[in-house]
Amino acid sequence: MTTLIEKSRQSVGPAIRVRCLEKSYGKLEVLRGVDFEVSRGSIFALLGSNGAGKTTTIKILATLLKADAGSAMVNDFDIATQAAQVRGSISLTGQFAAVDEILSGRENLVLVAKLRHLDDPVVIADGLLDRFSLTEAATRRVSTYSGGMRRRLDIAMSLIGDSPVIFLDEPTAGLDPEARIEVWQTVKELAGSGTTVLLTTQYLDEAEQLADQIAVLHQGRIIANGTLAELKQLFPPAQVEYVEKQPTLEEIFLAIIGDRR
Repeated sequence: MTTLIEKSRQSVGPAIRVRCLEKSYGKLEVLRGVDFEVSRGSIFALLGSNGAGKTTTIKILATLLKADAGSAMVNDFDIATQAAQVRGSISLTGQFAAVDEILSGRENLVLVAKLRHLDDPVVIADGLLDRFSLTEAATRRVSTYSGGMRRRLDIAMSLIGDSPVIFLDEPTAGLDPEARIEVWQTVKELAGSGTTVLLTTQYLDEAEQLADQIAVLHQGRIIANGTLAELKQLFPPAQVEYVEKQPTLEEIFLAIIGDRR
């Protein structure tokens, strides 16, 4: 049986196409003509500071919010006229992990599989627990999980149903350096399996580490869009100088805790 991801791979054109998207809250213009496209099976980072309009863009694409003007297609479905089909072909992970802390990791996954009316929810849950390195913690209450474990579980829950496109809104906000790297690896594996990932972030290093394509959203407009190499070409050529490289604080932190595991 052909999965949604396989069908998405067979489709022609971008997984997401956004044209002249506008949104205002009263007199506050949040989006002022946003345009971009996301290739299938790629990681696209929407980079911007707080209040730039990143979450508003995600909500519109996920059909949780209506745009004032413009259009968008997700998996060849129009967000305005085919909202149900859009919702059926995407997954959304918000800024805060939407997990039930009273339930165990396995129970969270089984619950979502049952709500999606899928066969063999326990088998699905165990497969995702293994994929996201949560098998040993499967029967523990989520309240005992670390921030990185909760985030991985949250992403695992969003994958139930084999959605070809996943939206990740600030996926590493509030996580420690070790947990951030865990989530980064998860996102890379998603794209490697054919899933299209659109993530929002305000962390420059996150976009640099993950994204095939980066769009900079500023004051409601895309002011730059391209690969990292293309964005670097916007600046004058770097001058070659000898500099003694010192480790970053993040590298020091990870090295120290790695020695104590």
